[in-house]
Order: sequence, then C-alpha cells, then structure tokens
Amino acid sequence: MRFLVGTGVSGQGVFLVEGEWAWNLTAIDGNVGTDLMALIEGRVELKDVLARKDSTDAEPVASLTPGLPVERPGKIICLGLNYVDHIKEGGYAVPSYPALFMRCTTSMIPAGAQMIRPSCSDQLDYEAELMTIIGKGGKHISEQDALDHVFGYTIFNDGSVREYQRKTHQWTPGKNFDATGPVGPVIVTPDELPEGADGLKIESRVGSEILQSATTSDMLWSVARTISTISEFATLEAGDMLAMGTPPGVGHAKTPQRWLKPGEIVEVEIEGIGICANPVVAEEDVAATEAAE
Repeated sequence: MRFLVGTGVSGQGVFLVEGEWAWNLTAIDGNVGTDLMALIEGRVELKDVLARKDSTDAEPVASLTPGLPVERPGKIICLGLNYVDHIKEGGYAVPSYPALFMRCTTSMIPAGAQMIRPSCSDQLDYEAELMTIIGKGGKHISEQDALDHVFGYTIFNDGSVREYQRKTHQWTPGKNFDATGPVGPVIVTPDELPEGADGLKIESRVGSEILQSATTSDMLWSVARTISTISEFATLEAGDMLAMGTPPGVGHAKTPQRWLKPGEIVEVEIEGIGICANPVVAEEDVAATEAAE
C-alpha cells in the first residue's frame, strides 16, 4: 500500500494512494489520526477502514498538501557514509562500522515545503536518500529478522550546510539547520518493493540537471544490516526513521562546487516510491515575508 499524510479538501489526515487518486482514511475513521502512528502501532484495524473507503470521495493526489509522515518521531538516525563512491569523493576511508548521526525534528520538513538556505552560509548541499520507517520496535534485532520491523519506505533529502558540518569532527551543526531535511511525500509498504528496497534507482536533480544517479543496491549497509546494527546500542521504537545514506554526486565534491540556490526546486526520486520536490528559499527572504505579514 501507499500512504500520504497531508491535507486536502476533506481535511487533514492519512490518505491511501492508488495511482493518481487518494482517499482520506482519517475522514472515514478519526482513530486513524493525522499521521502514521496509529497505523504503525496497529491501533486501528486497517482492513475495516479500507472496506469503507468508497464511502468517501477520492481526491487527486496532486491536490494534496503533504505533511510529515510521523509528526514527532522518537529518533531520526542517519547513515553518513553508505555508498563507496560517495565515501571516496568526500576523502574518507571506507569504514568498517557505519558513520551514524542524528537529526532533530526542527530540521525536518514535508515534501513541497520551503527548504531554507541559512543566512550564515551559502553552502546548502543536497543528499538523495532512502528513508526507512520502523514499524515494530526492538533491541538486539538479528539481521535475519530485521525487515520484519519495517513499516514502510519513503524519500529523504539530507540537506547539509557543509561549512558548518566541517567545523568539528561531529557533523551535528551542519545536519540540523532548521527546515533543511525534506521527507516524503509517499510512504510505501514493503510488499510493494523489492526485499529491503534493494536495487531501486535513486536520483537527485534540479530541473534537467541530474545531480546524483545510482541504485540502492550500491549501499554498503543494507536496510536489514542497518536495523540490526543500530539495535545493538539503541532500542528502536515504532515510528523511528532511519536515513540510509547518499550516493556520489553531492555538491561539495563537484568542481566547481554546486550549492543549492534560492529559486531552485530540488527533486529526489526513488524508483517505485516517487518524487520529493522542494523549493529552495533564503532565510532572510522568509524573515522579510514573515515581518511583512
């Protein structure tokens, strides 16, 4: 199945997506809630809700305004180095253990929302990534059982302010500027994709300019291996989000370097999932607009 959390003429809710049409499951049953958590935790009998979906009107997917798939995830854990060619272009050695860091919720925005280039730096970079949403939590999860803990997959753009990422050995500042991490809009359940979302084309672009192009089969740490590794030190919980790292082609490694500019629309596309597109705006322009209002 394919879900989209967002707002349409029927209100805010969780939409079931079928082709170009969507049904507001929250309008059918308010217990579905306004993000995916009720479905992830199994607090709603989904088959009963789906049996009544024809009782409400379908809406065009294109007319929906996306929201965050999970409004307040407990953890957002990201892999920094998971494609060999990306590791090399950044000047790093291939690690024997994944480079992991965390993002805060204030850095996250839905697909379609404004991606903000901060006023303190023009080095806003893009990173196309597969995002895994945990369905069933656990600790010390085996790699063999790990995919049973996946609720679904979506798209992530790990917007990075490179100047601040390079200020220290810890990447936290550059990875957590407000409104730099677009996610969504569609969340696809595992049954609609290859096992572990393996072998999917992943690409980022601005207009006709292709910035990155690779396949998820190039990942060093698979989804299953990543879940198992993280669960060695952290108890994974329903709704946690795991970003699976980016392929080569990021802006800081290009000659000349290629930063995102206000006025551009950056797209990340993953085969079988969809497109996450966001306009880039300057922080000072956002502040001026807010002051005028």
